[in-house]
Amino acid sequence: MASTVIKLIEPGSPLYNKVHPGDRLLAINGNKIADVLDYKYYSYDSELNLEIEKGGSKTVRIKVCKEEGRDLGLEFETYLMDSARSCANKCLFCFIDQLPKGMRESLYFKDDDARLSFLTGNYITLTNLSERELDRIISLRVSPINISVHATDPELRVRLLGNPRAARGYGIMKRLAEGKITMNCQIVCCPGINDGQALRSTMEDLAALYPQVASVSVVPVGLTKYREGLPGLRAFDRETAAETVKQVNGFGSLCLEKYGSRIFFCADEVYLKAGLPIPDDDYYEGWPQLENGVGMLRLLESEFLEELESTDHSGSGRMFSIATGVAAAPFIQKLLMTASEKCYKIQGKVHAVVNDFFGHSIDVAGLVTGGDLIAQLRGKDLGQRLLIPQNMLRHGEGVFLDDVTLEDVERELGVPLCPVAQDGAQLLRAMLELKL
Repeated sequence: MASTVIKLIEPGSPLYNKVHPGDRLLAINGNKIADVLDYKYYSYDSELNLEIEKGGSKTVRIKVCKEEGRDLGLEFETYLMDSARSCANKCLFCFIDQLPKGMRESLYFKDDDARLSFLTGNYITLTNLSERELDRIISLRVSPINISVHATDPELRVRLLGNPRAARGYGIMKRLAEGKITMNCQIVCCPGINDGQALRSTMEDLAALYPQVASVSVVPVGLTKYREGLPGLRAFDRETAAETVKQVNGFGSLCLEKYGSRIFFCADEVYLKAGLPIPDDDYYEGWPQLENGVGMLRLLESEFLEELESTDHSGSGRMFSIATGVAAAPFIQKLLMTASEKCYKIQGKVHAVVNDFFGHSIDVAGLVTGGDLIAQLRGKDLGQRLLIPQNMLRHGEGVFLDDVTLEDVERELGVPLCPVAQDGAQLLRAMLELKL
């Protein structure tokens, strides 16, 4: 009950001055409100009858007429109007289990909540999904949802997730497909465990649920140096990455012929580890798995080149540096060289930052820490500014994963930092010191 307490009413809300902070939303059009999914689904219509509890005892009914689909403009004590559901798995490859001790407490929380999957794009494993919740997802048409599959074979999935309830995963997905729920999926691929024939079987099972399974990303397992007491796993090397790209693209071509979609895509990181070129724009079918690192570099380059053809090339001519992860550094260097051939004023240098904090097998930009930036770039001629990918910082905060702040790095390196969004046009404009 406490989860539906109203914290704030936006000024433009049709309920402004009708309800107040501390009031409790009980029901909409006779439907009891338990959490944010109920609230968003039942408040969609243009004519609403709300039951509001005031003062802890008195219930009033308020009729609202609004534009269909417009939000009621209420904020509650918690985003979900409930507590987030934590993960009950013990995955062989869980990244959170590989974090060092002493980091912020929030970094150790593992969510596995279907509501967050729908609202914020988080991936869920389905292992803590009750029958009631499954029925509600189908009845409310909660779609799309993102699912961490990893394998469809029951025994293998139980081994990967460390939870006997993982065996139900593919059966639940079939029920969701029958209910016309769209699913975007991911497979964390662990060499020697769920690659090869196991990966082929998983892809065949998921393709059978198309179009409800709309897209699947295949991402490489990430292994930090903090794996004491954890199962032994192999990282991707050049050979296994190349084999995986070949396998996924081969099966994707069959799907393209049969269904009109590849369905299956390798993350950019797999191509980089294999030393293979990133596919062209058309390959990605509108980038359905962009947030999972699939086609991100290709889109970045396309945006960069398009901006290069149209932007003002004058720039400031001031020297700058770019810091990124080891994996993407050659790609960013290529973009810088391309820009410098057309914009003579561009004077920049790319620095590949080795991940000493998590371990050298972690080579993506988003996991570079402030401490590593300081240790590896201190004393170097960085020019007048240092460009970094915005995803090095925690969402909405100027803080790196190791709790080092943006200001800390600027002070230690003696140069202002310029976080740049994952957008090729913004990257070029940052190089030229034009308005972003």
